[in-house]
Formats: sequence, C-alpha cells, structure tokens
Amino acid sequence: MQPPSAPPRALPKALSVEAAQQLLDFAPADDALLLRDHAMFELLYSSGLRRAELVSLDARDGRLDLAAGEITVTGKGRKTRTIPVGARARDALRAWLAVRPGRAAANERALFVGARGRRISPSALGSRLKSWARRRGVPGRIHPHMLRHSFASHLLQSAQDLRAVQEMLGHSSISTTQVYTHLDFQALAKVYDAAHPRAKKK
Repeated sequence: MQPPSAPPRALPKALSVEAAQQLLDFAPADDALLLRDHAMFELLYSSGLRRAELVSLDARDGRLDLAAGEITVTGKGRKTRTIPVGARARDALRAWLAVRPGRAAANERALFVGARGRRISPSALGSRLKSWARRRGVPGRIHPHMLRHSFASHLLQSAQDLRAVQEMLGHSSISTTQVYTHLDFQALAKVYDAAHPRAKKK
C-alpha cells in the first residue's frame, strides 16, 4: 500500500507588476512616517526581505550600503546574505534617513522606528502596509510577505535565473524557490502566444 501523497503546496500570492507600481509609485513630501513607510515597502519589494529581516535592521551597522546599492541581512538559520537594493528603494531610504533623527528615540539603533521612536514591530509593519495599500487603491489583502513573493516572481519573469533568486531570497533548498516559477505561467503564456511563430492560427 502506497503512503498518501502530500497535499499540493499552495502558491504564494504575488502582486502583478502593475499593482506593485500602483502601490509604490508615490513620493511622500514632508510626512516623516509616510517617508518611513515608503522606504520600508520599497525595500521589501526591491530586495525580497522577510518581515523579520526588515524590522531587525539597524541604522549604522554598515549592513546598508546605499553607495554600493546593497544590503546584508541575517535570515533563517542565521544565514547571512547580501542583496542588491534598487534605485527607487535607495532614493526612498535616503529620504527616510534624512528625517529619521527627528523620529528616533535617543540611542535607538533601529533603521525603522515606530510612532514612539523605538524599533517598529512586525505587526505595525503589516498594519501600515494594509492601510497604505487601501489608500493607493490596491485591492485584496496586502501583507509584507506578498512583497517578497512579488519580488521573486517578477525577478524570475525577467531573469529566469532560479539559482540567483534562491540566493537573494535566502532559501536553503532550490525546491522552495521553484514554487515561484508556477506563478509565471500566465505571463509566460502571453509571451509565447505573442512571440512563437506557430502559436497562432493562420
């Protein structure tokens, strides 16, 4: 008698490229907390960070190098990895760092602080993203991990380099990363229909 097969893994939910742009194409002017939120969300999407990795970042430990365009994080299993930071995220981070001294409590090390000037909590991060998405008119239940999923899916659509995405996500097994390839089927099908010489009926 064969053992029962494992149930199929649920696909992670990712935003479309258009929805990600709608969510993030916004430049807060003078509101420090909105500048912070914009920097957090741009960084999540730009670099595929986990929520815990983002909230654990410190402001002056050398792990965020805006000049080099990279960030070093310690993820699951105490594994350290260095990931690129895109231009939009770098701009948003510079805008936040310019106002952070006026929001952070004395001697607070955290890169991102909450309303009381202390390290922002994971739950506050999720709450701010939900509120941000609602104001930006992005439908559905938007949560921080969805930006990580979107990072992986959109990168695979463009680069088709599973190993590179595995490294950037910090996955110990490539099978964990492969789940994102299934998200791309509809997008790939459209490319196939448009590009393959025998895809269309005469």
